[in-house]
Amino acid sequence: MIHKTDQKRILIYLGWAFGISWLTGLIIFLTGGLDKSPSFDIGGAQISLAYILLATAYMYGPALANVLTRLLTHEGKQDLNLKPHFNAGKWKYFLLAWFLPGLLTIAGLVIYFLVFPDHFDPDLSMLTNQLNAGSSNLAINPWLIVILQAIQAILFSPLLNAIPTFGEEFGWRGYLLPKLMPLGGQKAVLLTGLIWGVWHWPVILMGYNYGSQYFGAPYLGPLAMVWFTLALSVIFGWVTIKSKNVWPAVIAHSAVNGIAALGLLFSKGNPSTLLGPTAVGLIGGSGLTIAALIILLAPGALKAENNSDLSIHR
Repeated sequence: MIHKTDQKRILIYLGWAFGISWLTGLIIFLTGGLDKSPSFDIGGAQISLAYILLATAYMYGPALANVLTRLLTHEGKQDLNLKPHFNAGKWKYFLLAWFLPGLLTIAGLVIYFLVFPDHFDPDLSMLTNQLNAGSSNLAINPWLIVILQAIQAILFSPLLNAIPTFGEEFGWRGYLLPKLMPLGGQKAVLLTGLIWGVWHWPVILMGYNYGSQYFGAPYLGPLAMVWFTLALSVIFGWVTIKSKNVWPAVIAHSAVNGIAALGLLFSKGNPSTLLGPTAVGLIGGSGLTIAALIILLAPGALKAENNSDLSIHR
């Protein structure tokens, strides 16, 4: 049972998180959406207003909500779960967070192309055309490029993407999940995942991740995103609970973002974005989903080790 004080804090937190991010989404919509957003020349590169707002105000809405809720409710800085704990084998959850999402994404990619072999392009035509654009004598093996990109994504993306993903994880896993833990680990991670998925809806409705040409657009995309965030929430919640720290979730989230689109390099034709080949598709993300189900059903996997784990400050 969640204490009444924390019930109030959860509502305040969600008000801030959704308010900040959905207001940002409204600004994006009113300024042209994702496709017609005005661009700015920043360091010689054209960057759209939509991208800037997504990477800042939208993604950092949950983190700002954490801070603002603590200030408003006088909760203070206790239980921030920012101090890493490497004792008692907790270091392994940092390691799993770093490598497991990438490997699971590749597994989902393999499953997708086994289900839809007609969508697999062994010649990597899209990448080959990009490599040979403007030069008929350029001899680069596209498979070498793909392998190097996959290795780079697995090794370096968890670090390179950490700044933007911290904006979400410091909120969802850093504040909301601990507040929901009195419901039990399984219910807490699933409810967090459901809320997290709905939080994405404004940009999904504008074509983020799934575009606008899939079957059932624009209504099935938001539902597919909820399925995706439910799976990720179990995995991210697991490494958070077991490490008593938010950083493994930041690392795991960064890892997923860095490799999620790898399947596009192998695809041909017009695959449904709802299904794959990227990790946000129902089948493209099947590796992540299977892992989430194993964690969800494993006895004690989502149980805090003791009362001090992800403790609730009242």
